[in-house]
Formats: sequence, C-alpha cells, structure tokens
Amino acid sequence: MHCEEKFREIYGRDAEGLSFSPYRICPIGAHSDHNLGKITGLAIDKGIHIAFCPKHNGVVEMVSLQFPKRAQWFVKEVGEKTGDWADYLRGATWALAKEYPLTAGICGVIEGSLPIGGLSSSAAVILAFLDALCKVNGIRLSPQKLINVAFDAEKNYVGVNVGTLDQSCEVLSRKDHLLYLDCKDNRFELIPASPRMKPYRIAIFFSGLEHSLAGSKYNMRVDELRAGVYALQAFSGFEYGKFDQANARDVSWNVYQAYKDKLPAQWARRCEHWYTEFRRVEAGAEAWRRGDLEEYGRLSFESGWSSIHNWESGAPEQIRLYEIMRETDGIYGGRFSGAGFKGCCMALIDPEKAGSIAERVEREYLTAFPEMKGRYSFHLCESADGIANQK
Repeated sequence: MHCEEKFREIYGRDAEGLSFSPYRICPIGAHSDHNLGKITGLAIDKGIHIAFCPKHNGVVEMVSLQFPKRAQWFVKEVGEKTGDWADYLRGATWALAKEYPLTAGICGVIEGSLPIGGLSSSAAVILAFLDALCKVNGIRLSPQKLINVAFDAEKNYVGVNVGTLDQSCEVLSRKDHLLYLDCKDNRFELIPASPRMKPYRIAIFFSGLEHSLAGSKYNMRVDELRAGVYALQAFSGFEYGKFDQANARDVSWNVYQAYKDKLPAQWARRCEHWYTEFRRVEAGAEAWRRGDLEEYGRLSFESGWSSIHNWESGAPEQIRLYEIMRETDGIYGGRFSGAGFKGCCMALIDPEKAGSIAERVEREYLTAFPEMKGRYSFHLCESADGIANQK
C-alpha cells in the first residue's frame, strides 16, 4: 500500500495498523434508502485504506494521498465543519464521541484505490476511519452500530440527506453474494450467486468528472420526493407530522396511484422513480435468487433509465456512458453509480468479453467527449466482503 510507504516517510516509523473499507455498487435500489426503501448491492475489492498509529495526546492528524493539506483536531473538540476533505472524518469523530469516551487520537495516511465519484467513497472513508479510531480506543462496535455511527456522521455532521445504503453495503456484504436490504427495519439477506448463474465481473467506467454529494443536487432531489410524499398524505387524508418525517415507505402504492396526477410534475417524477424502484428491487432479488443474471441486468438498466428521466440525475457525460453500455455486447446491465451527479457508471459484464467491452466503451465515449482523454478510466473488479465479514 502506498499509504504505508507515505506513513513511513512522514513519521519515520512503520504504521501499527491498517484499516480497510470497500467501495460499493448498487445495481438496483438507487435514490430509495433515504425514504426507507429496499436496495440490492455488492461491495467491491477496491476501497479506502488507512495506515495509522495511535496518538495518546488525543490529537487526530490525517493526511490524504488524494487531497492536499494535513488535517488536525482533538477527539474531544472536533469543532465545526471547515468545508474540506476531512469533514467526513471530523464527523466520524463527532458521532463516535457522542456515545463512547475517546482518549486516544490517531495519526494516519488515507489512500483511495479508485478515482473519487459514485462508489460511495465518502461512506468508505468514514468507515475505515471509524475502524481505526475504535481500535486505538479499545472500542468494539457491532455491524449495525458501525452503520449507525457512520450514517450519523454523514447525515447530521456533514449534512447530506443519505440513507443507510452505502454504509450497509460496505459493512454487511459478502463476496459472491447480493445484499438485499430493507432500509425500514434493517433486515437483510445475503443471497448467494446461484450455480445456474452465468459468470460475471463488475466493470467501473469513470467519466472523468468528480463530484461532492453535499454540493450536488442530491439534497434537493430528496426534498422534492419528500414534498410529493407529504402531498400524497394530505390528499389521502393520512395523518402526518413534520415534513422531514414523511417517508415514501409510509404511503402505499395504491395511494400513490390514486393521487399521483394531483402532484406537481417534478414531485410526481421523483415519486415515480421511488415507487417503481421499490418494485424493481424486489423483482431483482428474486431474479438473482433464480440465477437469472440477464433479468437482473435488465432491471438495472431500467433503474438507470428512471434515474435519468424520473430522478433527473446525471451529467451529459454519464448519460452518454449509460447509453453506450446499453449498446455494448456482453454487458448484462448497469447504471449510474452513486447519486448520479457526475462520477462513474457500473456494469455487470461477461468476463470473456471484458477486453472488447473496455475498448468499445472507451472509443465511443472519447469520441463524444475527447476532452476526457487521460481522465476517463476503466476498472475491472470482483465482489468482496464488507467490513463485518473481513478476516
């Protein structure tokens, strides 16, 4: 790991620990978790590594190989957000310190193994950092507690209206299994790949554009969905409370069908995505259980279409990548990865056609966006264990 080399260069000694959190993909279930939907996802064998040592004076001192400037704070005095890359780590410290006494700080070097954007690097860096901070303070968190603390950090400190999709995939996943998670009650199933399933690998196509959820239209889209749900509750005579407590999961499909034409167009499109995505997730889990990779992939492509037309996400570069994927032989299915505001696309592909897929997608994409030469990249990945299942 480069982070271990950099740690040795900075501190003149070897790191005492190495923490890792995988990235994740969500082929079906996007833009659903924040309103207590269901998701399917897989962790991948790329992610965030942190080489670290404890600091017994309570200071946190972190360096990133991807971003400039060293960040520092105290475990007991985190302070406010500063708007830099380390806010996610400050948030993790803040969230953990609310429930556990922290005495030891940490010095560490962070390394991401893929470009940033679309694979939930924000959740991965929080989880890897929490793992390291817990180790130096002798704290053991259950998988669900780890998910909850990471969620608290990103939602309530950083200020992104996330659900628990990202954290759950990166903690609970198991290699060669599909995580099927209900975000309402956190019940989940790890569905193994059927012996009847065709072989697959995970392809990541980076558009060359990086993004930040906090600075994107992500929060606005969530608010628009919630506004639609709030209106549906009112139209149906449903007893409702505060706006931020309205969740699509609490309004049935039948109520949505009865009153959707009364909604403003934008709110209606956000609701259309959420309700149809919920059904796609359930159908996708059953397709995976049967070993029907073609059907699961078709539903993933359909999810991507809905993200473009109903959720209205995706930069032109990502939309073109998605279109190329749909036209390329050997790709079972795929969509934007992450929030869909810049970043990357993911696909489940036939391993025997990986070379031709990589060549065709790059050629077609760079024909449309020649300025992305040197920034666009292709990566072939495998499914992987989440933090809770790592040995």
